Amino acid sequence: MSKGIRARYDQNYAAIEDDILKMGSLVQDAIRNSLESLKQRDTNLAQEVIDRDLWINDLRFKIEEACLTLIATQQPTAGDLRAVVAAMNIVVDMERMADHASGIAKTVIRMGDEPLLKPLIDLPKMANLAREMLSDSLDAFIKRDASAAKAIAPRDEEMDLLYKAIFDELVEIMAHKPGSVERATYLLWCAHNLERIGDRAVNIVERVIFMTTGDMRELTF
Repeated sequence: MSKGIRARYDQNYAAIEDDILKMGSLVQDAIRNSLESLKQRDTNLAQEVIDRDLWINDLRFKIEEACLTLIATQQPTAGDLRAVVAAMNIVVDMERMADHASGIAKTVIRMGDEPLLKPLIDLPKMANLAREMLSDSLDAFIKRDASAAKAIAPRDEEMDLLYKAIFDELVEIMAHKPGSVERATYLLWCAHNLERIGDRAVNIVERVIFMTTGDMRELTF
């Protein structure tokens, strides 16, 4: 690239990064608020999470359009092209994360005044871990730090173990208290949504590694 084209590319790509961070902040808010609505049985907050999902969707499409425009007009190559492609994939995963948070909020509304089956212990841990994984993966993306990205992926195992603990406990409750099945299922849905957010964070990590090294593969741990 000439200096002029390089400067325009850097400026346009910086704007994309800013929007990705803005989207990440909105997704983190959605995760936090969806769990808070569950803890407080706050259907108004739950509805707010659902409504704001539209903002996240719009931002995803804005970022994708900016990426496509950058590819068409600047024709980036090598590492620059990988960065743009990674950005496009990352916003898809973040939009899906927001969908999962919205799924929790919809469950809260569906529950209505139904009391919680049990105190929330591991679900808030899952939510906090999901937000941390998202924040750290985006930090690795901005810094182009493959080592930091790789360190995030094994934390999904902790997420899976928390989900398994919740699943096993709720199955045990349902086995001994048949009347608890509906309320247990609500909590299982919430836990499953959080577990999927962790999986999406690992997808982002894989894209960061691809962007920085050119190595595209599924991480195993």
